[in-house]
Formats: sequence, C-alpha cells, structure tokens
Amino acid sequence: MMTDLAGFVIIDKPAGLTSHDVVAHVRRLVGRVVKVGHAGTLDPMATGVLPVALGSATRLLDQLVDTRKGYLGVVRLGIQTTTDDADGEPLVTQAVPELTPETIETVLTRFRGDILQQPPAFSALHIDGQRAYALARAGNEVTLAPKPVRIERLDLLAVALPDLTIAVECSKGTYIRALARDIGAALGCGGHLASLQRIFTGPFRLEHAIPLAALTDRGAVMRHLLPPETALLDWPLVQLDATNAYRILHGMSIPAGESTATRARAHDPDGKLIALLRRNGERWQPVKVFRHR
Repeated sequence: MMTDLAGFVIIDKPAGLTSHDVVAHVRRLVGRVVKVGHAGTLDPMATGVLPVALGSATRLLDQLVDTRKGYLGVVRLGIQTTTDDADGEPLVTQAVPELTPETIETVLTRFRGDILQQPPAFSALHIDGQRAYALARAGNEVTLAPKPVRIERLDLLAVALPDLTIAVECSKGTYIRALARDIGAALGCGGHLASLQRIFTGPFRLEHAIPLAALTDRGAVMRHLLPPETALLDWPLVQLDATNAYRILHGMSIPAGESTATRARAHDPDGKLIALLRRNGERWQPVKVFRHR
C-alpha cells in the first residue's frame, strides 16, 4: 500500500560517498520500517542526480533505472588508470598531442549511436558469481565482454588540453568512465574520467535535486518528497472513474478505448496513482497495482 511516506527525494550526491551511503543516510532519518532504494548507481567520485525512492515508490525504481541518463564529464587525456577514473592508480602515462577540436570531433563520431562497450574491470558486474571489482582488487586480470549500449548524445563542450569536457546522454548500462578510456585510446594517448556530474535521470533534473546536507531529519525528507507519479510524467495518463478503478485494483482489464499507447499510468477519481497498465490487444491490463490507505 502507498502511505504518506511514499515518493521520491532527488539528491544532488556529493563526491566521496557511494550511492549506498546516500540511501543509508535517508534510511536513518525515516526509520528502518520504511523501504528505501535508489535509481542507478553513481560512483563515489561522481556528483549529481540520484533519485531516492521511499515506501511503495520503490516499486517504480525499475522504470527509472531503464530510462535515459545525462552527464557532464571531463576526460583527462594522457593518463590511463586502473579504474578508468580519477579514483584509480595510474597505469600508463603518455604525451598528449596537439589536438584540434575537428580531430576530436572526428573521433567522437565513432562513439555515437549503438556501440559495443567493454565495462571497466572495476565494476559491479558478476564473473562466476563474484563481483568484477573484487577480483580486480585481489590482483586478478579481469576482462569483461563488451555490452551493447546506446549513446544518444555526445557533445564536445570544451577543449583545454589535456582535458576535454563532454556532454553525454545514454542508455542504461553505459559506463562514462569506459567511454573516457576509449576516447583517450582512440586519440592515441589514453585517458580517464577526471570528473562526472549526472544532470538528469529520466524526468528528474539537477534543478530538482537538493544537497544531501539539507536532509537533517524526517521532516526535511517529507518537505522534499515528490509524489510517486512524478517518475512517470512521460507516460500517458488514463483517468479512471470509480467503476474502472475498482476493476483495475482487483486485477481486471478495462477497454483501452482510442488510445494507441502500449503503456500508461492509471489514476483514480481522486487523482492518485493506482496502477501501471500494459496494453493487451484492445484492453488495458494492470501490471502493478498501488493501494492507498
């Protein structure tokens, strides 16, 4: 059931904390009886948008994890690191050639659209039941299979060698530090991710985010809590009357009418989110139902 403490708090994660640290901080404020989770891990060095879900809103996290994400990053050329970012130890140092914006742009075209990306050795992916980062820290050589990802946008914003500032919009599963590593390799001098800021996750933008330090008690969490349906604002809305709301809440399908959408969010007559719907032929079928106290 959805209670008064159900929704999203959008955190501007500071550098130096893990995403789990942020969740743990919120959990301490709201109490351990409230379910808390986040929508997409940010590495400790990264800052920016980290949606934290509370209560029944955690059931919407899978929808957010699958959405597009946007980043601002600085690629530092000439130094390869163990983790592909600034938190790692230097592996190789090379001279950075004089690169023009035109040369860099030519290289960036290789990384736009659908690409295969090899995840960093220091990642949370599993190899034979163990985390890749655990194997790498133990001194094992870790090589992960390339994964298909999509880079919707890759813009060169500034060149101040050895640094390149880039803007990226990408699909789930994209590693920006792997992108930095590969851009450096393609430019012939290696590179790593020097800094990273997530500027959006799905509908949640940096302007919606609050500093973690602003969450000092349960009351502060409540003041910044966004309704669960804010995660679904790009979904078509099906406004239900009392009869159809009853049917949906009890797992029954309803006519889809003239809608051509394949998915939708359903609100009851009071405007509350009560279900996620999937189109099945000419009918809406509930796939997740939310009951309110």
